[in-house]
Amino acid sequence: MTDLVTVPQNGLDIDGRIAQSNGRLKASKLPVSIERRGGTLWLRGTFPPKPGAARTQPYRQKLALGVKANPAGVQHAEKQARLMGAQLNLQQFVWADWIECDRSSVATVAAWVQRFSREYQGTVEPITWQKDYCNAFLKLPQDAPLTVELLKDVLLKVKPNSRTQRRCALAFGRLAVFAGLNADFKHLRGGYSSDKSPDPRNIPSDALIAQCWQQIADPGWRWAFGMMATFGLRSHEVFYLDTEELQAGGWMIAVKEGKTGRRMVWSCYPEWVEAFGLRSPVLPAVTGTEHADYTQRASQWFGRADYIPFTALDLRHAWAIRTLACGLPYSEAAAQMGHSVTVHEKTYHRWITKETRQKLFDAVMWRSDRPLPPTS
Repeated sequence: MTDLVTVPQNGLDIDGRIAQSNGRLKASKLPVSIERRGGTLWLRGTFPPKPGAARTQPYRQKLALGVKANPAGVQHAEKQARLMGAQLNLQQFVWADWIECDRSSVATVAAWVQRFSREYQGTVEPITWQKDYCNAFLKLPQDAPLTVELLKDVLLKVKPNSRTQRRCALAFGRLAVFAGLNADFKHLRGGYSSDKSPDPRNIPSDALIAQCWQQIADPGWRWAFGMMATFGLRSHEVFYLDTEELQAGGWMIAVKEGKTGRRMVWSCYPEWVEAFGLRSPVLPAVTGTEHADYTQRASQWFGRADYIPFTALDLRHAWAIRTLACGLPYSEAAAQMGHSVTVHEKTYHRWITKETRQKLFDAVMWRSDRPLPPTS
């Protein structure tokens, strides 16, 4: 990529310089504008179809200049925009003059994925990048030129209405936009939705949870099981905790990192902190470098513990239902679990039993200080 000599910014940000350049271009009645995409500059306008394109009429397109979004780059982009705009106005525009400049016309899938990765990989969790982007991009032929037709062909070969199809459609769509391609894959996302209700789970009762805890011999997994049950943690979060306040006699822990970042969580039941010996942390003797590694270790352990008829995730579901039964507001429970109220309701409260709802009714409606109906 061309890195033109940087000119002092004089306190004006790049977006401001681009806006000024676009104002001058518009005042000159030139049908081209400058856009910043990440750290690079592009030209946008209504151009004739590129050689070999399926379209026959001019349409809105983007052209990658291959220069960085710095002051000198903006100056260069404005010069190119003036040249291109003049050619369009005089009907002298031909793609042969711009193909070499337009990196999006010639770059391979591998080259564009590499550029996209540099811009966006650091903005998401490593496991999210791997599942939502990397795995999708691996389905593409790396040495082929990146085109809308190629992305569409690969998408059509993915299992319909699957999570993979949805992930590929989203990843391919963002890659296409980044590369300046005019693509819309919304209709190819399929009907998959993470909000669909799975098969009903047999959420363990609190009595069963306590009974299973007593049977765990390994001190590390005994402590981890107790923490997941008492604080509603995701299995990998057990390995990323600040337990200073808990060890000092309090009832709160802090999740330092995980799927949804840092948050504070209070025990439910607080009695389990003492009963399960949670004030003295003893982590399981396992290793890992990413959240997914620890999730896998926990899943494997639960699979081997044949005396436990539920999963680590079921412990989290049980915590969510328990907090409702104890009267903790939806919003507070959701915050402590690390997600929105909407997700909390859709994901965790669909398994609330009639008995739990009856307890809630009794606690609210038969309390001595509730408002009473008017008397005649």
